[in-house]
This record gives sequence, structure tokens and C-alpha cells, in this order.
Amino acid sequence: MSKTTDESNDIFTACKRNTEKFFNEIDKSSPVYHQIATDIQKSYFDAWKNVINSSIALQQEYAAKTGLSVSMPEETIKEIHNMMEKAIKAYQNQNKFVFDSTETSKKAFDVFSENTKILGSLNKNMMELMASSMKKNT
Repeated sequence: MSKTTDESNDIFTACKRNTEKFFNEIDKSSPVYHQIATDIQKSYFDAWKNVINSSIALQQEYAAKTGLSVSMPEETIKEIHNMMEKAIKAYQNQNKFVFDSTETSKKAFDVFSENTKILGSLNKNMMELMASSMKKNT
């Protein structure tokens, strides 16, 4: 049997080949998951916006048909405006937190990956040292 055939059928080559296949499949599906999450979020916000706008329109129509006064004191209008500004600020802070957390997590994964490479190199050097000392003893 040729060396090429033996190498392609060894346990390490098989594991490496199957691991690559697995992660290639993950790489292909990641954009799909991202799109699904984006679509679900957009659908959620569109539905939420529709509920609020429908509620406002219904209440406005009810007030018009029943002759209810819809004028409000300036202070109440200012408070409604302030509440919305605070809600927007909270949403922006949430987005910043998520972005910062994502960046921190990415950096942690990068460090983990680099440390894994260094540890692998160290282990390889130790293995080579042990293997060479075992050959000398035989």
C-alpha cells in the first residue's frame, strides 16, 4: 500500500477531514441564521409599531366620534416627549451595551484562539522532547 493511501485512511486525517466538513457546514449556515434573526426582529418591531399606531388611530377616532376633548396641558405633552426621549436613550444604551459586549466577547475568543495555538506549540515541543528521549533509551 502506498504512503498516500495510508495517510488518507489514518484516524487523524479522517478526524481532520470530518472536522473541516462540520465547520464548513456551520460557516455556510451562519448567514442564514443571521438573516432569520434579523427578519424575526424586524417582524416583531413592525407588529409592535402596528399595534401602537392602530391603538392611537382607534382612540383618535373614538374621541372624534364622541366629541371628547383631546387637548392636553403643555406639561403633559412635555412629559410624553420626555418619556419617549428616555425610552430612545435606554434603547441606544442597550444597543451600545450589546455592541460592547459583542466586541469584548470577540476579543476574548481571539485571545483564546491565540492561546490555544501557543499551547499547542508548547505541547508539540514537549512531545518532541519526550519522543527524542524515549528513542535514546531504546
